[in-house]
Order: sequence, then structure tokens, then C-alpha cells
Amino acid sequence: MTRALLLTGALLGATVTLAQMAPTASLTPAQEARALAIEKNLRCPLCDTGESIADSRSTISGKMRESVREQVAAGKGDTDIYVYFSQRYGNFVLLDPPKSGRNLLLWGAPLAALAVGGGVLWAFLRRSRPAATLPDEPLNDAGGFDPYLAQVQRDTRRGGDS
Repeated sequence: MTRALLLTGALLGATVTLAQMAPTASLTPAQEARALAIEKNLRCPLCDTGESIADSRSTISGKMRESVREQVAAGKGDTDIYVYFSQRYGNFVLLDPPKSGRNLLLWGAPLAALAVGGGVLWAFLRRSRPAATLPDEPLNDAGGFDPYLAQVQRDTRRGGDS
């Protein structure tokens, strides 16, 4: 009887250990792709290089990947998952920060600088070029500056007779 209890206890312990080692959530291929896309948009909080948790090998990134997979398996939406992580780690963890509030300045500043620079350049180019005026007389007519041209003009006035 003790042998049966020991064997049952060992099997139960092995089952619990295997259950802990198994992935936390089995995902369908569509859920797997969605989880991977979310992981690529979350930054590792410890990595200095701005690496996503999908690429990072740190322990915290592994735990974050597990949490993403659990939440995807539970049916949570992408925004809910991003909010979950931004509440815990701040907006720094989001590789694509939200386009609202103070972050709107980060998104709009480059566009505003480009527009202002384009306006300044346009005004500068418009002011720096005076309108080109043509002289009333041809330049080469005054005093026979170019003897060849003068000869051609004389020949053409006479009607081409030589």
C-alpha cells in the first residue's frame, strides 16, 4: 500500500512539474501571429538598445511574452494588452506610442518643422530672384560688336544678294 501511495505521489508530482514547464497557453496560428505582432511593438524595459520583447533574451522579456500569450488566449484586445503594459512600465515600453496628449507633440513637431522650413525656403527663393528683363535692343547691334553677326545681318537685309 505504501508503495502504491509513493508511486501515485511521484506521478502526481511529475504531472505538476510537466504542467508548470509546458507553455502557459496554446494558441491558434492566428492568435500566435497576433501575439508576435504585439510582442514586436513592446520594448524590453531593461535593454538599452530599444529591443522588442520578441527579440530580447532577458528574463523580464520572457515573462512579458508569457503574459502577452496568456492575454491573447484569454481573448483580450490589442489595446487592452498595450494599456496593461503601459500601466506597469509607462509609455516607454510601447515602441509605437499613442498619438494623443503630450505624445501628439512628438508626432507633430517634425511635420511642423518641415512645413515652416518649406515656407521659409519658398519665401527666400521668391524674394531673391528679380524678374528678368530683356533689353530693348539686341546686345550685338550696338557698334558692330560681333563682325560675323554684323555681316549676317547685312546679308539678310539685302535679301541674301552677294
